[in-house]
Amino acid sequence: MSLLPPTGSLIPVDAPFSQAQESWLAGFIAGIAAAGKRASGGAPTTTIDVLFGTQTGNAEFLADELVAGAKARGLGGRATALDAVTPEQLAGMSHVLVVTSTYGEGEMPDNAGLFWDAIQATTVPRLEGLHYAVLGLGDTSYDEFCQAGKLLDTRFEQLGATRIHDRVDCDVDYEDPAALWTAAVLDRLAAEAGVQPGATTAVAATGATTAAGGAGASRASRPGAQWNKRNPYPSMLVENRLLSSPRSAKEIRHYEFDLGDSGIEYSAGDALAVVPVNDEVFVGELLEQVGANGSETLDGRPVTEVLRTDREIRTPSKDLIADLVQRAPSSELAAVVSHGDKHELDRWLWGRDVLDLLRDAGPAAPGLDELLPNLRPLQARQYSISSSPLAHPDRIHLTIASVRYGDPHRMYAGVASTFLADRVAPDGTVDVYLQPNASFGVPADPSAPMIMVGPGTGIAPFRGFLHERAVSGATGRNWLFFGDQHRDTDFVYEDELTELQEQGVLDRLDLAFSRDQAEKVYVQTRMLEQAPELYSWLEDGGHLYVCGDASRMAKDVEQALLAVIGSQRGKGEDDAQAYLADMRRGKRYVRDVY
Repeated sequence: MSLLPPTGSLIPVDAPFSQAQESWLAGFIAGIAAAGKRASGGAPTTTIDVLFGTQTGNAEFLADELVAGAKARGLGGRATALDAVTPEQLAGMSHVLVVTSTYGEGEMPDNAGLFWDAIQATTVPRLEGLHYAVLGLGDTSYDEFCQAGKLLDTRFEQLGATRIHDRVDCDVDYEDPAALWTAAVLDRLAAEAGVQPGATTAVAATGATTAAGGAGASRASRPGAQWNKRNPYPSMLVENRLLSSPRSAKEIRHYEFDLGDSGIEYSAGDALAVVPVNDEVFVGELLEQVGANGSETLDGRPVTEVLRTDREIRTPSKDLIADLVQRAPSSELAAVVSHGDKHELDRWLWGRDVLDLLRDAGPAAPGLDELLPNLRPLQARQYSISSSPLAHPDRIHLTIASVRYGDPHRMYAGVASTFLADRVAPDGTVDVYLQPNASFGVPADPSAPMIMVGPGTGIAPFRGFLHERAVSGATGRNWLFFGDQHRDTDFVYEDELTELQEQGVLDRLDLAFSRDQAEKVYVQTRMLEQAPELYSWLEDGGHLYVCGDASRMAKDVEQALLAVIGSQRGKGEDDAQAYLADMRRGKRYVRDVY
């Protein structure tokens, strides 16, 4: 059975959620409302089941907004995580909207994997009575762009469900194509609902999303909700201090942003999006490479300003790579691409930036006019918040590793991390906006044990969690697994953690400094060493959280967790997997990985 997705609608839309996305919700709900009215001859009785798959909270937030919009139109609506729905429950639903992100290279997000496994079974019920639509959230810089949404869309169709509207695959650059798509979809759905064509579109274009059908009403009512990607808040950076030792191989810094009169209210576990500005020295090097002198303009703006504030000039885009291969077929890049091996290309690209690729192309490299269309828009960088609003209601703290590497001939630097570290003056302002993550927070039950695994900067949200539990007076036990390379140079927040232990807030602290001994020791090593105690905490209702690197650490931690469960239960691998699946469904195993 083929699971290749049909052609979807590629409409760039970004999170946090744009007018185009909210208009999509309004149009979708309008179509459902019209169908309910036609079927009943009176008030609609349709209930929309909004099923979401999320990694960082975007899809869940969008699902909540859709439910609010449905209720504003007199429809029933409920939002449910995909993993909380069985195939049998799915078969009993009438109208379903799936909103899902894609994790990593085409994988289902954490709270959708179990659902995906279940609906692939040969015994899964047919879905002939179900009407559905799929919205995918993704990033075209990844090869498997919006793959989770594509797979779910195809599988629903294979099981006999009726597609209400073509799938939409959302990228990070959305404004112009989203406006075109919004007009077309809303005009058609408004006509089906008996609304004058164009009315809903006109309202949406003004940003009055509540009038467009209720979608976005709850978001608009939140304190500080006016600050978003299109309108970031200029926050004063009031603290920038080095956490790691100057002798460390890493540079980890603590930042504090003043919320001032923004009205922004955050929760422990949320993320903060930082809008960076590119290094003007690197901008100059790039202009010199393409034969420009900096006096050029683009749409009436100095090109130097455009490159500093609007374009990704470090990470090469797919379009740029394809263009350079065509222009310089004898280049080293073209030779690597010709092998057709994605992993080989990734290895070759690692550590190289746009300037490197232009130099590799030699005389065939594009000029400024040809280069600009192949540079992606500069995106905000999201960082896990490392504070609690109970302890710091007027500030947001971040814990960030500055990215620097290279040699005396060529040094490289992370766009946002070195912007904050080097280029923001004391008490200077940084454009920021909140990225809520409803899926990642302290247990709702203050007596529940909390186990946190966060090596390196993965400690960030757990510092906020511990502050939250301390101020709230939560009685649940707290256990932190933390580590890095060397204790004497990389033990960030050591004084704070020691104080939390002395106060009785942090009950256990297991440390893993990998390079302080001949045999490397990691946080997963400590988990295995403490298997009986760790399993006891899980059996007592413990919530286990993981934050940090997704490519290796998070996978190794999950394997260690399965080994702990398996060794203590003694019922085999399938039983351990089922135990962990139950933890996922109960939101007792949650990850914030990147």
